[in-house]
Amino acid sequence: MTVGVALNAADADNQIDATVSLAREASAAGLRSAWFGQTFGADSPQLAAIVGREVPGLQVGTSAIPVFGRHPLLVSSQAQTAQAATHGRYHLGLALGTKLLTEAGFGIPFERPVARLREFLTALRQLTETGTADFHGELLTAAPPVSARVPGAGSGVPLLVAAMGPQALKASGELADGILPYLAGPRALAEHIVPAVTAAAEAAGRPAPRVVALVHGLVTDDADSVRETAAEQLAFYERIPSYARVIGLSGATRAADVAVIGDEKAVAAEVRRYRDAGATEVVFSGTEIAGEAARRRTWALLGELAG
Repeated sequence: MTVGVALNAADADNQIDATVSLAREASAAGLRSAWFGQTFGADSPQLAAIVGREVPGLQVGTSAIPVFGRHPLLVSSQAQTAQAATHGRYHLGLALGTKLLTEAGFGIPFERPVARLREFLTALRQLTETGTADFHGELLTAAPPVSARVPGAGSGVPLLVAAMGPQALKASGELADGILPYLAGPRALAEHIVPAVTAAAEAAGRPAPRVVALVHGLVTDDADSVRETAAEQLAFYERIPSYARVIGLSGATRAADVAVIGDEKAVAAEVRRYRDAGATEVVFSGTEIAGEAARRRTWALLGELAG
């Protein structure tokens, strides 16, 4: 099972330089993949392309670009460029996004998100696999009059979706290559998420989907203190209905309750639980919240598990 890490250097003097340095360290520790979030700061496909060029062999991914405020043609260009730059090591994650960030940030209504996701995936698949599209949907049109192909990108980019709700999981199983659930514990994965996306893929005649479980976690001997720090940082997600639902399905009440925090033995056991619940890959995020020593200790363990 692939084990990776989400890299966050947003507080550095130069985010790009710091991210490349972290990626080199992650690769040296034995981690297999590095993932980059997307809000209103750094462009995650571009960041992935830079890291992939600078750190050969490391898989790189975006987790995840909201479909609101973007267009499949533009995202296809970004993804294909990153794929060509990394010689096939780029993985594109998409997300529905949230009402708060969509409406406050872009000034556009957060309406029919799953319908938009379906159209986005359909058009994007055509563009990344063929370099063109002739898609005319209710919400989106993608019909470039000239080639949209990026030489060197190959014949496609893996398409993943940060899906956890029933409708989004169905759309992802039918149209994507996998999912990127976040704050979904092993119970939610095993009982709700993995069965739903797998059934949708089977019904659509598609291969078994990848399940890249994004886990907020850290190795530490001071679990109680670190969990309280995590509780403060993750409280935002408890106000978002989709996350609140999956936290509940995981048997928890707070987002921090599904964080994987403890010593090496405890964290390794939890990673195995995610694997047993159907995760094909595990990616740890938030490993920086307790300082450099704890981060390095966490990466050392994850590198061993990846091996």
